Amino acid sequence: MGGRNILLVEGTDDKHVVMHLCNHHQLGHIDEIADQGGVDKLLSSFPVRLKESDVNALGVVVDADTDMHSRWQSLRHHLSAAGYPDLPEAPIEQGTVLNPPVKTIYPKVGIWLMPDNTTNGILEDFLRFLVPVPNPLLAHAKTSIEQIPASERRFAAKDDAKALMHTWLAWQEEPGKPFGTAIMARYLDADVQQATQFADWLKRLFF
Repeated sequence: MGGRNILLVEGTDDKHVVMHLCNHHQLGHIDEIADQGGVDKLLSSFPVRLKESDVNALGVVVDADTDMHSRWQSLRHHLSAAGYPDLPEAPIEQGTVLNPPVKTIYPKVGIWLMPDNTTNGILEDFLRFLVPVPNPLLAHAKTSIEQIPASERRFAAKDDAKALMHTWLAWQEEPGKPFGTAIMARYLDADVQQATQFADWLKRLFF
């Protein structure tokens, strides 16, 4: 079947992580990895992109955040309205891939809720899986963050995973590498089970 393969992501970090995982696992080229500039814009653009007639497969990578069920239901609602059959009540752990309704122009759809389709969290929680173990430096970074005095703490508790990963990367041989290039530099291990499972989902959806 012809048509484009499109992946919607929340931001530039997600985009570059996907690109480097595709390269590492030699998956091939996704026609468009579309940085949506935030979850709200992604969720509003999803039903619009569903209706584009030249799309073969449409993927969504989105953070579960603090309420995975709510995030899933917001996506499921659009798929139900479009007539997608056999929609699961919860995301599939290995990554959800759905065939389009018969006799429609709709694409095959894939959904991945960061970090692992089973727990609340964000991209940085997924990347934490990729930190090589054992890793005393990660534990030290975690302790350092926990010991920040309340009066000096500038970020919300929901952003702890962001603070942890950026702190840990700031302490590497080349400090402060972006997430994607940290995969390329092998600071992060793209062959762990969680990364391989994500790559397998991309392969089932697009390749």
